[in-house]
Amino acid sequence: MFDIAHSLPGNSRRKHGRVGRSDGSTVVSARRPDLPYGFSFVKRTYRIVVAKPGLDGHDRGAKTITRALRDHGFEVIYTGLHQTPEQIAETVLQEDADGVGLSLLSGAHLTLFPRVMEELRNRDVGDVLVFGGGVIPDADARALREQGVAEIFGPGSSLKAIGLWLETALDESEPD
Repeated sequence: MFDIAHSLPGNSRRKHGRVGRSDGSTVVSARRPDLPYGFSFVKRTYRIVVAKPGLDGHDRGAKTITRALRDHGFEVIYTGLHQTPEQIAETVLQEDADGVGLSLLSGAHLTLFPRVMEELRNRDVGDVLVFGGGVIPDADARALREQGVAEIFGPGSSLKAIGLWLETALDESEPD
């Protein structure tokens, strides 16, 4: 198997698609069919905000996806619990994020997702990719997609599949 950690000069170790170099820098490697999970061909390092809008106090899923996306090679900013749509949009703006993942278990997704998207448009960052997860019924997920949410991931979604989907969606939105 091809080992990128030994193919670049000065590399000391390989972990989850990132190659630590002896000079302290990090290289994100290219995804190839013969490389393990975590290696990717991202056009650049994308910045993703993961947020918990509303009063939902359960963040295990948000922390799990944050870690999985970091392992996949994304730069991830987790906002923590109890964020307002205004706070989320402001974080996306300040962090110059490429995407925002919203995690909801409270049942307020039909209210909070559109409010976050409206706040993003109010800050002229409406082109940011919005995706989400949580316990969201299929009919509600379809309604959210019709309103511009790129994708909804439910319980049991593959972390690898989410990372690959996000990578592909952001790569496709990048100008060549």
